[in-house]
Amino acid sequence: MLKKIRIEQLQAGMYVHTLCGPWLAHDFWRTAFLVDTPEVLAKLRASPVQELWIDTRKGLNTQDALPDSVLTAFTADTAPSSLSQEMVRASAICDEAGDTVMRMFSEARMGHALDLSTASTLVQAVYSSVERHPDALISMARLKTSDNYTYLHSVAVCGLMVALARKMNLNAEQTMQAGMAGLLHDMGKAHSDPRILNKPGALTDEEFKHMQRHPVKGFLMLQATVQDEEVLDACLHHHERMDSKGYPHGLAASDIRLLTRMTAICDVYDAITSDRPYKKGWAPGVALQRMAQWCNTHLDAQIFEVFVKAIGLYPVGSLVRLQSGLLGVVCAPAQNSMSTPQVAAFYHIGLQRMLRPAKLLDLEKLPNERIVAGEDPSKWPFTNLEQLWQKAAATATA
Repeated sequence: MLKKIRIEQLQAGMYVHTLCGPWLAHDFWRTAFLVDTPEVLAKLRASPVQELWIDTRKGLNTQDALPDSVLTAFTADTAPSSLSQEMVRASAICDEAGDTVMRMFSEARMGHALDLSTASTLVQAVYSSVERHPDALISMARLKTSDNYTYLHSVAVCGLMVALARKMNLNAEQTMQAGMAGLLHDMGKAHSDPRILNKPGALTDEEFKHMQRHPVKGFLMLQATVQDEEVLDACLHHHERMDSKGYPHGLAASDIRLLTRMTAICDVYDAITSDRPYKKGWAPGVALQRMAQWCNTHLDAQIFEVFVKAIGLYPVGSLVRLQSGLLGVVCAPAQNSMSTPQVAAFYHIGLQRMLRPAKLLDLEKLPNERIVAGEDPSKWPFTNLEQLWQKAAATATA
C-alpha cells in the first residue's frame, strides 16, 4: 500500500515510492528505492523534500514494530485452535514478523546492535502460534516471494525450529532457544552484497566465497547482544556438514552441537521449498525425498526423522496421487497418522479432467482410499496449488 508521509517520519527500512515536489528540487536521480543506509536517510532528511510516498508492501510502515501489534497480541494465547482459525492469525503474524525482521536487517546494516526484546517478542509469537496449531504458521510462512525471501525465511526457520523442538520433547525454554536460533541464523546476510544475494543466475566462485562469509559476519555482529552460546553457535555453524565438508570451519560431526544440527535441517528445508531468484522451490514432499538422500553426509539422520514427524510425511501443500486415480493437494495434517492427511482432490488422472469443485477427503475416515505416491508438481501443468490448499485448509477440521 502507498502512504504519504512527512520527511521527518522517514526511517531506515522504508521503501520510497515517489518524492514529492519538482524533481529539480533534489538530486535523487531515482525516485523509487529502499532507504537502507544511514547515509541515504541523512541525505533525504537534509534535502528540500518535505513529503514523500512510501510503499509499505516493499518496506517498513510508519507504525512501531511491536506496541499494539499482532505479535504482542498473540503471545499469551496458547489454547489449541483449528487449522483454519490459526491460519488467519498465522498470516497476520507472518506479515508483521516479516516487517520486523526487515527492520532488524536494516538496523544491522547501519551498525546498530540487535534489539533483543523485539526478537524475543517475535519468537514468543511464533512459539504461541505453533502451540495453538503446529502446522498453520509453517504453512503460511512458505508463501513468500523472491523479494521478501530473506526476511520471511528467518520467520519460517524460526517456526520450523519451534515445531521440531516440540516434537523432540524439549522443554519450553529450550524450544524458545531453538526459535531464537532459527530467527537469527542468517543475520549475517545483512552485510552481504544484495546484488549477489539476489542474483538470478549461478554464482561465480568469488561470489560464492562472499556468501560463505555470512555465518561469521552474523556471529561477530550478534556477540555484542546475544549471550546464549548455543544460539551463537547455531548462527556460526549451521552450514557445517556431517561429513566435515561444510563451512566456515569444516567441523567434524562430533563437534556439531544439537541446536546447530537442528538449524541446518530447518534452514535447508525452507530454502529448497522457497522460490528464489535463480530457481523455483521444490514441493514439500519432493524436498523431504531429496533431504533423506543427504542424511549422514549433510544432515543428521536421527534429527531428520523427527523433523519429518514434526511437519508430516506429506506436509501441507504436497501434491499426492491417490489409490482411486485422483490427484490431490494436502490441506491439513492427519490427527493420528502421518500417512492419512486431509486432501483436496481436484484432478482425475484416468479421465484427464478437473474436479469442480475439488473434493475434500479425510483419509483417516476413508479405509478404501490412500496415498500411493507423492507427485512432483513440476511434471504437471497445474499453477494454482497454493491457492487450492489454502482454500481447502480454510474448511479443514484438523
